[in-house]
Parts: sequence; C-alpha cells; structure tokens
Amino acid sequence: MLSFRLDNSQQRSWPDYLAERAAVAHDPRLQRFFSAGCPAPDTPIGEAPLLALDMETTGLDANRHAIVSIGLVPFTLQRITPGASRYWVLKPPRPLTESSIAYHHITHSEIDRAPDLSDIAEELLEAMAGRLIVAHYYRLERSFLDSAFEARLREGLRFPMLDTMVLEAKRYRHSWRARLASWVGKPPASIRLQDSRDRYGLPAYTSHHALTDALATAELLQAQIAYHHSPQTPIGSLWV
Repeated sequence: MLSFRLDNSQQRSWPDYLAERAAVAHDPRLQRFFSAGCPAPDTPIGEAPLLALDMETTGLDANRHAIVSIGLVPFTLQRITPGASRYWVLKPPRPLTESSIAYHHITHSEIDRAPDLSDIAEELLEAMAGRLIVAHYYRLERSFLDSAFEARLREGLRFPMLDTMVLEAKRYRHSWRARLASWVGKPPASIRLQDSRDRYGLPAYTSHHALTDALATAELLQAQIAYHHSPQTPIGSLWV
C-alpha cells in the first residue's frame, strides 16, 4: 500500500508531489490523472482551468461514512459551463441512515440502482485531471475521495484544492476586523456556503444537492476573487 502526504510546509510542492505519484501509481487511471499534473503555483487564477466539486455523504467521518453523490462544474473566472457539468448518485458500501436521507434527500431506491464509485472512477478522474479543484470546505471532499480510492484501489487520491470557505474565513474570521468584532462581543460571521454567498448578493439555491452546491461554489469563488483578490493572484497563494 502506497502512502503519500503533504504537510503544511509542503503545500507549494503540489506539482512535484503529483509527478512523484504518477511515477509510482499502479492503476492506469491514477497514472493518467497524476501525469496530468496541475497548473504551476505562479499561474494567475484568472488563467487557471477550474473545477468546482461538491459531494453528499452519509456522514462527516471519511473512515466511517461514504459518498452518495458527486457534482462537478467546470469554470473559469469569466465563465461557468454548466453544459459540461457531471453528476453521479453512487451506491455507498455502508447503509444509508435516516438522518443522512433527511439531509441530502437521496433515498434507498436511488442508491439501489446506482453504480459504485469504482464504476465511475475513470470518468471522474478524467474530468478532474489537470484542473484546479475548488470546494467549500476542502477537508471533506479530499478526505472522502482519498479514503474511497484507498479502499478500492489501495492507492489514495490527493491533489491541490482551492477552498472558498478558507478564503471566507481568512477575511471574516481571522482578519483584524473580525478579531475586533469578537472583542466587542459580536458573534463570528458565518462562513457556511449560502451565508457566504449572501455577502456578495448571490441568489439562494436549494442546498445539499451536489451539483447545485458545486455551481454555488463556482459562483462564490468568482465573487471572492472579484471583490478581494485579482485575476493575477497566483494560485499558489490560494491553494491548500
């Protein structure tokens, strides 16, 4: 079993990490994915090929819960291409619980006829290859995909990501203005997806659907860059 990890001091080494994984990966699908690499750290965010990713799961622990749907939306800072979006409902190896059904509204009858993640792995990896993946709370998406591929292929799946929640937290939770607000007793700003969108005047969408939330994340990043950054901002200063 292969094990690769990046710690915080190595965040800027993603291209090297992907090249190392491409050289040792056993599964040809993973070989092709890692060989595609990622944009260089000095690539301006306005020139980077982006892919919003969202998923619904049976819980929040990647070691105990499973993925039930994945949504992908390709985009750039200038344009979102919903016609190229992808969406899958997946059959998890663990049973659905009533609480998870209430959360994401995917039912037993839907997953009974759904494919396993291994059945759509090639399509998923092809859609992700070479793009900078964008999510709202990257730890969930990256940990669940890593765990799922490790369980099926005995090889994990890790890659650079840009997290709209992290960007929002830096400005509204960790900035000096946010600290000043906490000192005078104001509650911290919410950095949930729709609450974050509200700050930029973006419309409310039905939440907890992987494709809709991926679209919402793509729009949020466009707004965040327009308001607080620049199309020339290098992706290496943003990714995690």
